[in-house]
Amino acid sequence: MECRKFEITLISANNLENVRRRWKMEVHARVSIGSDPETEKRTPTDKHGETNPAWNFTMNYTINESMVQNYNTMLVIKLYCKRKLGDRYIGEVQYPMKVLFDCAYPNDGTALMTFPVQKGSVNSQGALRISYRFWRESYD
Repeated sequence: MECRKFEITLISANNLENVRRRWKMEVHARVSIGSDPETEKRTPTDKHGETNPAWNFTMNYTINESMVQNYNTMLVIKLYCKRKLGDRYIGEVQYPMKVLFDCAYPNDGTALMTFPVQKGSVNSQGALRISYRFWRESYD
């Protein structure tokens, strides 16, 4: 089965909805591919940016070639505010891996994109900025 490397860097978010009125917002992101909970990875919590967090955090995945060939496999990035009584959901970005691959392919497999953060079926407040790349490892 053909595999491909996928590297994603969560750069920052801006103008997020303030889901914590009394206390400072501390935001982290959870990234997964498809509906597989085994792929979930998490950024460190940004403790200073509040509604404008910055992570510059890179995650690496090995994915099946089939994941970039159909529109059903989604990259899912969910944003949360850290709380003692359980993290509070801020919003998310979902995007087909095929579209990400098609956007990056003409640029040597790399791209820089900004997505609106969604909550439910409508755009929420804020935007998420990422960079990513696809490549195949050569075994010489």
